[in-house]
Amino acid sequence: MVKITYISHAGEARLVEAASGQSAMEAAVHHNIAGIDGDCGGVIACGTCHVHVDGTWTDRLAPPGEKERDMLAYIDNARPNSRLCCQIVLGEELDGLVLHLPIAQH
Repeated sequence: MVKITYISHAGEARLVEAASGQSAMEAAVHHNIAGIDGDCGGVIACGTCHVHVDGTWTDRLAPPGEKERDMLAYIDNARPNSRLCCQIVLGEELDGLVLHLPIAQH
């Protein structure tokens, strides 16, 4: 199991456990994390799973692909550490991952 902490814009932290191979969006939806809707089901067709990756984790993730970069270009509050969490596939190397939810997703 992989532990992920989702932090709301208000600073409320929620620790969840997810299976390796699952996306961070699937884990959030499964655990009812407010602000992560995953409306498109993880096919990079919306921005309802936008997160800001904690600075200690940005270099540990594979860079976003072209489709993800294109979608992020349309998202308000996008930052250099923005990601669509549907594209973050969890594995033991990401145990302890910290994701922040933008203000637009509360």
